[in-house]
Amino acid sequence: MVENNELRKVGLKVTLPRVKILQMLDSAGQRHMSAEDVYKALMEAGEDVGLATVYRVLTQFEAAGLVERHNFDGGHAVFELSDGAHHDHMINVDTGEVVEFIDADIEKLQREIAAQHGFDLVDHKMVLYVSKRK
Repeated sequence: MVENNELRKVGLKVTLPRVKILQMLDSAGQRHMSAEDVYKALMEAGEDVGLATVYRVLTQFEAAGLVERHNFDGGHAVFELSDGAHHDHMINVDTGEVVEFIDADIEKLQREIAAQHGFDLVDHKMVLYVSKRK
């Protein structure tokens, strides 16, 4: 029922594929999923939703602001539900794990750097590519 309200709120018609995909993104163990990940999870759950439909719906969700698209590691797109809160990402280059983090000092420094150059910081995305220390 919550999914129906979310879809209506952003002006999308409530359809079974949209509801199923939104439920999958909301209940998935991983927060960042590719279209293929969503498709595989739907297939494993016995849902009959085609891969082209998953791509189309994710694009609609992105346009409506329900999900954010990230192009980590060479353009491989992953999606996460938008919760309105800003956060940055670290990508473990050894495992592909995505770690979200928030750091007030980094946020402050970015605003200060923009101001030093005569700008107001409007938005940003920061991705750190990391590897476990040996």
